[in-house]
Amino acid sequence: MSAGIPKRLVIAIGGNATHPEGIRGTPTEQADVAAQLGQSLLPVMELNNELILTHGNGPVVGKILMRQSLARHRVEPMSLDICVAHSQGGIAYLLMQALENALRAKANPRHVVCMLTQVEVDPNDPAFANPSKPIGYFYTEEEARALQDELGWLMREDSGRGWRHVVPSPQPKHIVDISLVRTLAASGAVVIAGGGGGVPVVRGPMKQRHGIEAVIDKDRTSALMANVLGIEDLMILTAVPRVAINFGKPNQQALDRVTLKDIRKLHDEGHFPPGSMGPKIDAAMQFIEGGGKRVMIGRLEDAVPVMEGKTGTHIVADP
Repeated sequence: MSAGIPKRLVIAIGGNATHPEGIRGTPTEQADVAAQLGQSLLPVMELNNELILTHGNGPVVGKILMRQSLARHRVEPMSLDICVAHSQGGIAYLLMQALENALRAKANPRHVVCMLTQVEVDPNDPAFANPSKPIGYFYTEEEARALQDELGWLMREDSGRGWRHVVPSPQPKHIVDISLVRTLAASGAVVIAGGGGGVPVVRGPMKQRHGIEAVIDKDRTSALMANVLGIEDLMILTAVPRVAINFGKPNQQALDRVTLKDIRKLHDEGHFPPGSMGPKIDAAMQFIEGGGKRVMIGRLEDAVPVMEGKTGTHIVADP
């Protein structure tokens, strides 16, 4: 095992890492991005470690909703939970293929599997009364207001980058069939689970599950998954090299290594907006409070250097 790379690891891949800004999102573009991800993660996959991958779906599930809106007079739209399931399967298909292709090019027989994952939430979670999770495209204010009037979507400005559709993002409470994730990871397969935060479901009085319209934050699901499985290292791969305070200001400062106590203080000071870095920091604090030891945040292409402590932001338990 290479120094600095843990034997058991959960890696959360951001939705913008698999569908970055600046592309149209064509099948060819998405396959190319997945292939690049395969090359970035190849050195990690080639180790004999337990490896679980989660991924976001913000851009993709928003596109699914837009397709539905355009075809709604001819095809009955799906509920948001089914849209999340569609995005989970489609993204995982591209990732499985790309990751296994990268392994096979090195004559490595390791398998990559996807587990369609339901995640239970509380139907009374306050998030349902205050939708905050941005999904889909960026719009101008004029475009956003037109969509709000036409489709009833709630639109909000997203960290100075434009306006986006926002939906409820309740806290994950239980990952359904987490024991199967454990078994698959222990078998040696690279496991893709909890995609898009998981398909949001609630339990009825007879313990039967049914879907609910929401998009769970994948970083929070990743933190819960790692805690339940007793995994002490969580990596969050995104589009930026490090977490920064005073982001976008002349006094912007990147963070290298920071304790839970210090990151909580910065969070309380308002450095991490809810539409961008906020959920990642919330998840990092949740993970360490739940028994985790280290959260690594960095760029997808820097995955191995981040694990080795050469770059990225490292949030650690208090001494």
